[in-house]
Amino acid sequence: MPARAPLALTRRRWLAASSAALLGSVCEKHSALLAQATSASARPELIDIHQHTNYHGRSDADLIKHQEAMGVTKTILLPAGSDALRPSTHNGKSFGLAARVLGNEAAYRLVKEYPDKFVFCANEVTDLENAIPVMEKYLKLGACGIGEQKFSVECDSAESLKMYDLAKAYGVPVLLHFQYKTYNLGYERFYQVLEKYPTVNFIAHAQTTWGNVDAAHKQENLYPTGKVTPGGLTDKWLTNYPNFFADLSAGSGLNAFTRDEEHGAAFFMRHQDKLLYGSDCQDALGVPEEKNCCGSKMIALIRKLVPDEGARQKIFSGNTKRVFKLA
Repeated sequence: MPARAPLALTRRRWLAASSAALLGSVCEKHSALLAQATSASARPELIDIHQHTNYHGRSDADLIKHQEAMGVTKTILLPAGSDALRPSTHNGKSFGLAARVLGNEAAYRLVKEYPDKFVFCANEVTDLENAIPVMEKYLKLGACGIGEQKFSVECDSAESLKMYDLAKAYGVPVLLHFQYKTYNLGYERFYQVLEKYPTVNFIAHAQTTWGNVDAAHKQENLYPTGKVTPGGLTDKWLTNYPNFFADLSAGSGLNAFTRDEEHGAAFFMRHQDKLLYGSDCQDALGVPEEKNCCGSKMIALIRKLVPDEGARQKIFSGNTKRVFKLA
């Protein structure tokens, strides 16, 4: 009997050691999962209000990788309208928002597949007879806004006003691409729309929006350079109209701030409650070194010119959550 004692002792030690190892493994896995969850929840919110499916042929997989590389936590997809041959689409030249972008159904499909990554807006060619029913269909399916409206119509045309009425009825914002003599014509009159629809939030985007940060802007110059004279139309309307906002995306947004960084820094602070981060870039990489990735360049520029963390977070996510009513 005494000879068996060492064996029993060894067995007890082996069981104790095994239990300790198992417990240690479980604790280690639990700690790793907890650290991963904490890291994910600690990641700052970055909402991109301006991206597209099939942007110049980019795949959905590359879009997802692009957004993840930039650190985007939620993306708003902006679909194209129908392929309609008419003056408002420049007789077909502006199909797919002039970038081969796909329509409502493609955006809706991607949202259903990745509800944690994407939300979407509804869209249609402004002056099509069935524009309002088409947009309303997707608003009922959960679209959080209307846009990107990028068609050759007067910004205060009868058809545009019907669309603004729809936005008012559903309590959603409208995002418009303003480009001199090309899309949403009559920017100088848009303040009248802001006054007519005080409960509708309008988000202005593109060359004419951003050229008009400058009081000395010449409308035909889509990518102006040099020092900015404060007090342009966009600057005034952001100050005077609670329902007017600006989308920072694309080369036009980037140009407005890089042409005069001193003015840009003051503009960011002055309008920190009215500016919404967007990318609108077509590349697949999502890094500042990529020449077409204006989205990652704008992120870096905001971090450079906006030292106040609270203001940065408004621009990166807070304003968008408020305007688009995102949880």
